[in-house]
Amino acid sequence: MDHPTPDAAITSLSALREAEAACTRCPLYRDATRVVPGEGPAHARLMMVGEQPGDQEDLSGRPFVGPAGQVLDRAILEAGIDRKTVFVTNAVKHFKWEPRGKRRLHKKPNAHEIERCRWWNDIERALVRPQLVVALGATAAASLLGRSVTIGRVRGELLTGRDGEPVVVTIHPSYLLRLREKADKEREYARFVADLKACAARLRQAA
Repeated sequence: MDHPTPDAAITSLSALREAEAACTRCPLYRDATRVVPGEGPAHARLMMVGEQPGDQEDLSGRPFVGPAGQVLDRAILEAGIDRKTVFVTNAVKHFKWEPRGKRRLHKKPNAHEIERCRWWNDIERALVRPQLVVALGATAAASLLGRSVTIGRVRGELLTGRDGEPVVVTIHPSYLLRLREKADKEREYARFVADLKACAARLRQAA
């Protein structure tokens, strides 16, 4: 499998976005409206990686603008992190979905699609050079670590990514949206905020 060094022709995030827009490395581009590149400061200290764009992200071309993104924004704020300093992106750049009546329902990307999209994520990290990467959910964790992990077993630990970058794994905010009981939602949201607070503390210690 080819991996970026990064590509000599891609020396900025704007050039990366243009290259991603022409991506045909896996079939997902065929049914997506557009690619959804990462977004945030060019040299953010903190990068957060989700699974893939959702319906609203696919339509807008921006990551984490839908319901899960709203939860993430609120949690980031409560964790004492300035949202404007965070680079947010996804392990897979195109929306994978299946029709359900008039709705487009999220469908989990497979290992091949995640692997093919790693090219873009590797270049992204090489350009931004974050001091800490947060994997939001199992798909992002697998992409960053190069192996499958159980969230409950590694959550909150400081792990080493495939390229040697420090990685912390936590839940994807969409998990919180799927919880039905109010008490469960509140408990798990508090745990999520605590995970992000711990990441903020790690960055302060490294400063």
